[in-house]
Amino acid sequence: MSGQANLEGQHVLVTGGCSGLGLAMALAFRRAGARVAVFDRTIPEGFAAAHPHLVLIAGDVTDPASVHEGFAKAQAALGRLDAVIANAGVSQNKPTLDLDFEEWRRVMSINLDGAFLTCHEAGRLMAANGGGSIILTASMYGVVAAPERLGYCVSKSGTVMMAKALAIEWAKLGIRVNAIAPGYVRTPFVEELVELGRLDLEKLEKRTPMGRLITPEEVADAACFLISDAARAITGQVIGIDGGWTAYGYL
Repeated sequence: MSGQANLEGQHVLVTGGCSGLGLAMALAFRRAGARVAVFDRTIPEGFAAAHPHLVLIAGDVTDPASVHEGFAKAQAALGRLDAVIANAGVSQNKPTLDLDFEEWRRVMSINLDGAFLTCHEAGRLMAANGGGSIILTASMYGVVAAPERLGYCVSKSGTVMMAKALAIEWAKLGIRVNAIAPGYVRTPFVEELVELGRLDLEKLEKRTPMGRLITPEEVADAACFLISDAARAITGQVIGIDGGWTAYGYL
């Protein structure tokens, strides 16, 4: 981690924390001094051995009972929860006229219902414990639109508004709520799409004002800052981490 956030004494739960951005954030929080639990539908074989300092909890963010049980396990293992990252999500890239209702419901269930259930459980515990910090992983496509991504854009714009609405409602409880909106990030998933020819890396980099894709570590640094005391006055905000993509509207 290149940032300077100090998370000593913090206790953090990350949903969707066994891969991609979730794992990058979990490891960054740990390096910054926090105790960290990850909640994921599947714990990969060998993951526990590779990450012995993470508390691992298997569960489904779309199932209210599973989320409730997962939070109880996290609080029992860590002692309390100071920060929660509602990160679990799926992408969707398909022409809307070919999109069936089940596919629409799946992305809504994971990206939007899952975020609600995570925030609801986090808020309940944090209200009882005197406050905390919640981050929702949105996307630049929750701020600007893109074709053939209707479910993804709608669900991520929903998480953006969820962060804002909860922030103003829960501020009196000492709970801060923010969203991060990453652009294209060089995760293994993106690398695979580039190799398969489904993403044009050169074109994406040329479209990005900074001239490159974002790294998982850069997203993690922003998350570390947002849950740190240095961001204690920041709530209800959407932090774009996109190399200038959404600001660029020239050609």
